[in-house]
Amino acid sequence: MVVLVQKPWLPIDLRLPAGPQASLGILAFEAAAAMSRLLSLHRSLSDQEVSRLRSDVMRSPAVAYLNSTDQALLLKLACAELVVSLDAAAAAVARLGLRCGLDFGGVYACLKAGAPDARLDPLVAKGLRVKAKKMERLVAATAKLCSEMEALDELESAERKMSVQGWSRLSGPIPQQPQAAAQQQQLLAKDSPGAESLRQELKTQQLKVKRLKEESLWNESYKKAVGLMARAACAVFVRICSIFGPFVPGLPPPLPSATTDSVQTRLSKLLHPRLGKTKASSGPITRRDGPSHRVHPPMSSNSCPIIGRHLPGHNPHTNWRKLLDAPPSTVGSAGLDQQYANVIASAEELLRMEAEGRQEEAAAERAEMYEMLPAKLRVAVRSKLREWWRDPGPLDEALARGWKDAVDRIMAWLGPMARDTLQWQAERNMDRTRRFDGAPRVYALQTLLWADKEKAEAAIVEVLVALSCICWYEERRRGSVRVG
Repeated sequence: MVVLVQKPWLPIDLRLPAGPQASLGILAFEAAAAMSRLLSLHRSLSDQEVSRLRSDVMRSPAVAYLNSTDQALLLKLACAELVVSLDAAAAAVARLGLRCGLDFGGVYACLKAGAPDARLDPLVAKGLRVKAKKMERLVAATAKLCSEMEALDELESAERKMSVQGWSRLSGPIPQQPQAAAQQQQLLAKDSPGAESLRQELKTQQLKVKRLKEESLWNESYKKAVGLMARAACAVFVRICSIFGPFVPGLPPPLPSATTDSVQTRLSKLLHPRLGKTKASSGPITRRDGPSHRVHPPMSSNSCPIIGRHLPGHNPHTNWRKLLDAPPSTVGSAGLDQQYANVIASAEELLRMEAEGRQEEAAAERAEMYEMLPAKLRVAVRSKLREWWRDPGPLDEALARGWKDAVDRIMAWLGPMARDTLQWQAERNMDRTRRFDGAPRVYALQTLLWADKEKAEAAIVEVLVALSCICWYEERRRGSVRVG
């Protein structure tokens, strides 16, 4: 029986118990997906990405007009989304950890609760920089293994079909004598010119899959994989606390400077679990005098500071997932965020088609776009268009140019938000093309999920009315040219 021993001076102990070095096998793909999520969080919390969040995303015209100008609220939403994503990755690590005797679920819960002995110094996040390189290599090899195994399955299926078709061409019962069977195999090979090349390709693919299994998480032991991901998850959570802690309630407070020595010792054990009782350091961790660095962890440098610093106060029972629920007056609450994003994306495509002179394609795109509209928006667009239909007036190029400029101004901020919405939806679609993607993710606060429904619909109606007028003007202009 494997027992996880915890020393009284080391409440968080990620040292893995002794036992058989079982490999992940087919669970390598689940481990790779969890690693990809951790890598994505690690990259999203880099200084560059945090600066982009504060300077660009939170202050974009679309977010300010449709979502909110409350920086404290937007920062809280971003933090909640990161914590929820980390919770999902930590749950996957905990499931894998149970197979090798590591109760990472309890460790992670203790860390989130902010227990005095469980709080870790923000410098622990530096340990992830080296580990991230190894995880990147393992995830890339596992993703390659997944695609190559699919190709191997196709080749094996083709070989089986060829074998069945070959045997079906031979009449009579299958002979039992070895000599007759060998003759029949030779006849089958002659009847199938591509059989030999297929078998050679299959053998090459099998060797490729075998090599990738050795390089990827497939042959990695539970102990090493879970230990790597467990330390990464702790480092990511500490990084979240160091960035958002001064401004977002619900995160554990920083560790007092009085316990610096014990923290350094526990960090060494956490990042290097096999060192035992040696006093080896996990990195250039130095003593820092004065309590100021511990009371307020430094934010990433940014030219646009967030207003409204949060006073200390930790609630370990914060429901981060509930914070992500869209309010009733938003597009996301009505379940229309993806539909409206598709309409806006179609409007952008329609503008490109009109500019390139592809009138027939533009007409088909326009009809398809109007089919996507909800009944409420169709009524609003038609009511505004009736005024133009009643008195179309003479051809006026200046008026058409005014419509075009109005559409361009609206689409300059509405278009990026629609694209971010579609990307945000795609990132949460756990298909095979994205499950191993460790790139920084789009935040929900920059999508139509929390957009004010009335403002978003009014902007979409204005775009569609202007597009209809532009198309109507172009049709009349081409008609007058043909008549002339």
